[in-house]
Amino acid sequence: MSIINFLRKRRQFRRICKDIKKVKIQGARNIARAALHAYSLFPGKRAKRKLLSLRPTEPMMENILELISKNPDKKTYNYILTHFKDAQDKINKNILKLIKNNDVIFTHCHSTNVINALIYAKKHSKKFEVYNTETRPLFQGRITAKELKKAGIKVTMFIDSALGIALGKKQGTKRADKVFLGADAITKKGIINKIGSEVIAQIAKNEKIPVYIIADSWKFTNSNVPLEQRDLNEVWDRAPKHIKIKNPAFEFVQKKYIKAVVSEYGILSYDKFLGKV
Repeated sequence: MSIINFLRKRRQFRRICKDIKKVKIQGARNIARAALHAYSLFPGKRAKRKLLSLRPTEPMMENILELISKNPDKKTYNYILTHFKDAQDKINKNILKLIKNNDVIFTHCHSTNVINALIYAKKHSKKFEVYNTETRPLFQGRITAKELKKAGIKVTMFIDSALGIALGKKQGTKRADKVFLGADAITKKGIINKIGSEVIAQIAKNEKIPVYIIADSWKFTNSNVPLEQRDLNEVWDRAPKHIKIKNPAFEFVQKKYIKAVVSEYGILSYDKFLGKV
């Protein structure tokens, strides 16, 4: 490798790492895809260790890096990319079965699996609208709203603290019919997703609104997943001294709140999904 090529690859590797760390690259699949590309630039234990340190709540990234590190060849690389596409295609078709005309779908944060499935449903003549949250402090919900609006889907965004209004037919809003959440990690006892997901699931259960987890099965892990704590400045830059700030990025949602997991395996109850992975 020439010195120019080496420096070019190093710059690219560092840029990908920075974008993953700063959440410029969002969504578990997008993070995993970016990590796969970064690893291909400098394959080896050091690169793997660096990438895994960036976002601890990302089992999909860990799973694909484990695959490529064991078999670092073009065939494995292509297999992983093909899986991403095939899994999304199957998820899209499963979501099409779930959405009924005139449904109000509630979603939270920014999930590639959820967004792609909703856009697919729109293209296949399903008539529905979406409620979503702004998702502070990084406002990932704005990305979701823009992408859905671009696809011609009617979107209403709520401030995070208006979850009860969005879900429960209050103050002139329609009642949400279904909740579609992504997942950063799937475990035996439940899922880990963006902070706010547990409250959403609890309110939905009280309102008898089914909660569906829309996710690729490669997000499953048997390991303990740490819940990432983000930079305090994301919440309040230059905050006055002696004010404590908590900025948890994720939280756990128990499987008892989840109606079904929608993956490439189908629309399955949580325990039946576990039987597949």
